[in-house]
Amino acid sequence: MTGYQALVPLPVVVPLLGAALTLLLANRPRLQRDVSVIVLSTSLVVAVVLLVEAYQHGPVVVRIGGWPPPVGIVLVADQLAALMVVVSSAVTLCVLLYSIGQGQGETGESAPLTIYHPTYLVLTAGVTNAFLAGDLFNLFVGFEILLAASFVLITLGGTEVRIRTGSMYVVVSILSSMIFLAGVGLVYAATGTLNMAQLAQRLDALPDNVRLCLQLMLLLAFGIKAAVFPLSAWLPDSYPTAPAPVTAVFAGLLTKVGVYAIIRTETLLFPGGQVSGLLMVVAGLSMVVGILGAVAQSDIKRIFSFTLVSHIGYMIFGVALSTVAGLAGAIFYVAHHITIQTTLFLVAGLVEERAGSTDLRRLGGLARVAPLLAVLFFVPAMNLAGIPPFSGFLGKLGLLQAGVAVGGPLPWALVAAGTATSLVTLYAASRVWNIAFWREPRLATTEPTVRLPALMVGATAALVVLGLVFTVAAGPLFGVSTDAATDLRARTPYVRAVFPGGSP
Repeated sequence: MTGYQALVPLPVVVPLLGAALTLLLANRPRLQRDVSVIVLSTSLVVAVVLLVEAYQHGPVVVRIGGWPPPVGIVLVADQLAALMVVVSSAVTLCVLLYSIGQGQGETGESAPLTIYHPTYLVLTAGVTNAFLAGDLFNLFVGFEILLAASFVLITLGGTEVRIRTGSMYVVVSILSSMIFLAGVGLVYAATGTLNMAQLAQRLDALPDNVRLCLQLMLLLAFGIKAAVFPLSAWLPDSYPTAPAPVTAVFAGLLTKVGVYAIIRTETLLFPGGQVSGLLMVVAGLSMVVGILGAVAQSDIKRIFSFTLVSHIGYMIFGVALSTVAGLAGAIFYVAHHITIQTTLFLVAGLVEERAGSTDLRRLGGLARVAPLLAVLFFVPAMNLAGIPPFSGFLGKLGLLQAGVAVGGPLPWALVAAGTATSLVTLYAASRVWNIAFWREPRLATTEPTVRLPALMVGATAALVVLGLVFTVAAGPLFGVSTDAATDLRARTPYVRAVFPGGSP
């Protein structure tokens, strides 16, 4: 095993070890915080090294226990997986710092003392394991790790509303996991393997109807996890009730793991765009229905929850195009959206901290009493809406150009839907700005000044800056996305990395 290969398991193993250590330190909250920060900082550094190595020399593969594939489990850090691990590690680190500033893991109903940090680290391990998984069953394991942790986090505090909405989230998650596991069993029965590099070869030999059945089974499971319409009804009611850091990391990451699974399976296992038409219809409905739901809301968290559903549609649109340009746009937009959506939910938490509510009917004048908070909202909100020259505009432009290049009724309809959705997103963001920040102060914001914790503000500002870095570095990031998309379409770099001796 080379030095770089030894790094691949670390973003999974280190958080799991950190979770065990923080659980042992249940009565030492300061040490818990220190261990968590060190663990996630280490994961971020390792992820950056893996991304550089994958970009320069191709996928980095480690065979767990030394067992050769397909017998043994493999972890694969190609450009797509490494990029996702880098972005997720940066986001989870910032959210952790935000939660420390808010007092999560110390006192209060938001996060019981002994379990917040261990559970949060388990969640990050599950996310990175899903990104690096080289076989379908290990991908399932990654999902189950992160879901088990999310079940705890979404019900922290045990309030009635959190238990009720958390129960719905648990039921939907278990249902999607059962569908996924059934799909895994059917794939194994049909091919005799779950290694994705080997499946890339064996699935092509199956009859078309069997192959389509397996593809739709997996798409259904991943579609629920990604919250694409019409499988998204659970999300707007589940996410807003959790503590702000939990809502932020859920909105930023958990649905994107589902999108990542769709990208990986649709390119590596089921190439050729057999269900492109279906994916385009789903993408268009997600965009339109999601954003219409957003403009009908009066609570900031619910508005952002519906925009989350809406903007998942852009990513599915890129996958449905089945072109290098479409996939590159989707990958770029996933990285952008993880950062921006997380930032906006952290800002919503700051608004709640400062004004005591996120209900627009109770807010007003925040730009006057909290100008820094206004800036922290305005920049990512305009980025989400796709205002030039932000990365949101560049990502949407890449996707729309890819749709125009493909041509045809459905792609053109998606181009129109994407443009309209961007304009309505701007309206929704402007509405929040005008009511919560610009109009005359209301009771909630005219009470004695509440001093926002510096660490909460600093962590949010760091993510705002990261969003701006995506704008400044859009050229190199689009280059990485295009290279990743090219490798995904070719499939051979991934297969040869896992099976260097020849065809599986």
